[in-house]
Amino acid sequence: MSGNIQLLNDTLAGAKAADRAALIAYLPAGFPTVDGGIEAVKAAFAGGADVVEVGLPHSDPVLDGPVIQTADDIALKGGVKIADVMRTVREAYEATGKPVLVMTYWNPIDRYGVERFTAELAEAGGAGCILPDLPVQESAGWCEHAEKHGLATVFVVAPSSRDERLAKITAVGTGFVYAASLMGVTGTRDSVGEQARNLVERTRATTELPVCVGLGVSDATQAAEVAGFSDGVIVGSAFVKRILDAPDAAAGIEAVRELAGELAEGVRKR
Repeated sequence: MSGNIQLLNDTLAGAKAADRAALIAYLPAGFPTVDGGIEAVKAAFAGGADVVEVGLPHSDPVLDGPVIQTADDIALKGGVKIADVMRTVREAYEATGKPVLVMTYWNPIDRYGVERFTAELAEAGGAGCILPDLPVQESAGWCEHAEKHGLATVFVVAPSSRDERLAKITAVGTGFVYAASLMGVTGTRDSVGEQARNLVERTRATTELPVCVGLGVSDATQAAEVAGFSDGVIVGSAFVKRILDAPDAAAGIEAVRELAGELAEGVRKR
């Protein structure tokens, strides 16, 4: 089975045709449990997310702030494995027919085997992978297998990326470009700021790929602000925090659905 890069491309193009940004949710696999994580992804889609990134929990998540680190710790203590990540992708895709990506650091893939990982992700119906710490100059092996299996390769750009570097990254990436709007780690912010807008403009000058902004959006107002200058709004920590703050598992799932609904409304108000 080939991966679902075309579904991802069509979804992002559909949002653009509707004159709105796409809503992309991030949720870690295995959090709060494997089954609970699958239900959370389904709830995000039910609330209005266009795309969901499933995080592969890692013991040293350099890009992630304290909220996602807490969720990763819970998932790892629960014994989450790559097989559980693949199951999360499969069940979420089969239940919704919508694009599901995996976001992961490079080390787990390297240990698991690139061919094995890409083949299993495609077989599960995955649309691709976001690889925040894989240098473009070292990505040829990954990109070859991803292309063979019909998977998108999404790279992360940051405000510190020079224009020449942006062009190199966007020339190799597929699906969309993940613009990390603030220097530092993930987490909700009070204001998204001009830095994100500037990064989107500089990135767009190098590529036709959609540019989606993550790191910092936590409510509908911020989603609307970011939707005004980007092709997609990526929200992670705010979803995870809703689950962490919920009194029980069912309330956590409902909170995810509610937040997705609020954010989906926000991206339509740009």
